[in-house]
Amino acid sequence: MSWAVGWDSNWYRDIGYGVPAWCDHPDCGDEIDRGLGFVCGEDAYGGEMGCGLFFCNAHLGYVEREDGWSPQLCDRCIAGEPPFAATPDHPEWIAHKLADPSWAQWRDEHPEQIAAMRKAVAR
Repeated sequence: MSWAVGWDSNWYRDIGYGVPAWCDHPDCGDEIDRGLGFVCGEDAYGGEMGCGLFFCNAHLGYVEREDGWSPQLCDRCIAGEPPFAATPDHPEWIAHKLADPSWAQWRDEHPEQIAAMRKAVAR
């Protein structure tokens, strides 16, 4: 199985190392991807400790626990606080979904999402 592109049913967005994105930290604009190397919790959907959002290396850290070190976590998960809001899709990803032939069937099946994506790109 490939982790290039998948669907996150917790955050309702595409994930995987093939999905260009921005860091989900609200004070950051670094470009990353939504692969496992950038996910809070080091596992799909955040694993047992993380929120499942995606952060650049500057916004991921570790905390020492009695049983060893935590997986990579964002500031909020380290502090035990609620997660940040997810960032919108990167324009490069939106353009890909709107034009690439591999997404044609998906576009046919989701006209209302296509309209919202076109509106977002027009802004």
